Amino acid sequence: MAIDNTATDKQPLDQLKTSALDRRLSIAKASLSIGRRWATNSAFGLFKSKEEKAAQKQVFMREQAQYLVTELGKLKGSVVKIGQMLALYGEHFLPPEITEALQTLNDQTSAFAYPIIEAALIKELGEKLQEFDINPVPIGTASLAQVHQATHKTTGEQVVFKVQYPNIADAIDSDLNLFRQLLKVSNAVPQTRQLDDWFEEIRDLLHHEVDYRLEANTTMLFYQRLANDPRYAVARILPQYSTRRVLCMTYEAGVSIMDKQVFALPQARRDAIGQASIDIMLREIFEWGDMQTDPNFGNYLIRLAKDNHNEAAIDQLVLLDFGAIRQFDDTLLHVARELLLAGFYHDASRMRQALSEAGKFYPFFANLSEAVKDDLVALCLLASEPFSLPSHNPTIPAHALDDQGYYHWANSDLHNRVLKLAGKSAASKSFSVPPKELMFISRKFIGAYTFMTVLEARTKATALVANFVTAKHITHLS
Repeated sequence: MAIDNTATDKQPLDQLKTSALDRRLSIAKASLSIGRRWATNSAFGLFKSKEEKAAQKQVFMREQAQYLVTELGKLKGSVVKIGQMLALYGEHFLPPEITEALQTLNDQTSAFAYPIIEAALIKELGEKLQEFDINPVPIGTASLAQVHQATHKTTGEQVVFKVQYPNIADAIDSDLNLFRQLLKVSNAVPQTRQLDDWFEEIRDLLHHEVDYRLEANTTMLFYQRLANDPRYAVARILPQYSTRRVLCMTYEAGVSIMDKQVFALPQARRDAIGQASIDIMLREIFEWGDMQTDPNFGNYLIRLAKDNHNEAAIDQLVLLDFGAIRQFDDTLLHVARELLLAGFYHDASRMRQALSEAGKFYPFFANLSEAVKDDLVALCLLASEPFSLPSHNPTIPAHALDDQGYYHWANSDLHNRVLKLAGKSAASKSFSVPPKELMFISRKFIGAYTFMTVLEARTKATALVANFVTAKHITHLS
């Protein structure tokens, strides 16, 4: 769950529209308003030139998108989550005005008044709830749940309860249909097969995410995986106080990556935190086959070592959320590994071969024109720049690489360079929507780029890749 800690400063909501009738009425009202606005805009544009109509349409689309987001934000729950997911992954099939507006949904989460949360806790835990003193003020909120800190009265153990909003899980399917209806009447989004596929993907992800038994199991799995690595902290699940709709776990303290204490750390400490964040991402993709698909800063905290000036001190990356985990099969992992190896050696022919092999499993790659394949090879090589050997990659900007071989993420401007080159490929008529699985991985890497840039961390390609590519792989492809 991407936690919005600023939401606790907003006025708490004392009611939740969870009934199907309430939500249908809200969507119907918004649909009528959007329809009237569209008709009015069309009427005013009858006698304008082509250029004037285009400019008017762009302004109107932004207004429509913002109105759409405002109405969605009032409903909370899975409708908001759907919008957030489309904002993350809809750039290839949604107008930019829509994706830009949907991205603001992350900032519109308000907390619910504690009586609503308390009623949900009592329903799930019954008398067990009497064992805790619970802080009625949430420490974080999200679209589907909010988090409250508590103290066990007998042991004094500090825990948190992640409490799902009442009836939210039951509204997922109807919310998806309502969301589709609202997009349709807005005339802003083409009703394509790609949109249908993504709605089904979102449906599966949401049903998975609202079952906290699954999240509890995944959290316990990651807890075991990382128990002996001092660089990470994962909450311990308390299964006796957890249900399908409530998750109880140990409270894990830390500060945001944006905290001034983090920026005050010695360079070596920030480098180590950055290395840890990349390592966990690569282990998810290449070793374990399951990945946290929500690359949001709210899903991480940093637990600082006591001595802020000791360069050898080990800080911990606190991993907070395992609800949006997605499993990947061996085929995808093989494709991803081959792409990473090609990038590691900055080898264009190897990258093209890796993309051709991917075409055996994903028609997206097989159907690309030769020109677009060339562009995609260049894009993949550029995107893998931080993971490439400097001795093999003469295109790394001088300002991004120091004389010790460290890659400086904040100096690289990599994100903007990738976006610029990606626009060239996406503009091609033969470029279709990439496979959903690769879009998840792409977003994960974008999240990592942002994390490393904000942290102003440095890395070395050999340290990044060596732990995830065996000598056999390297020898075979060299």
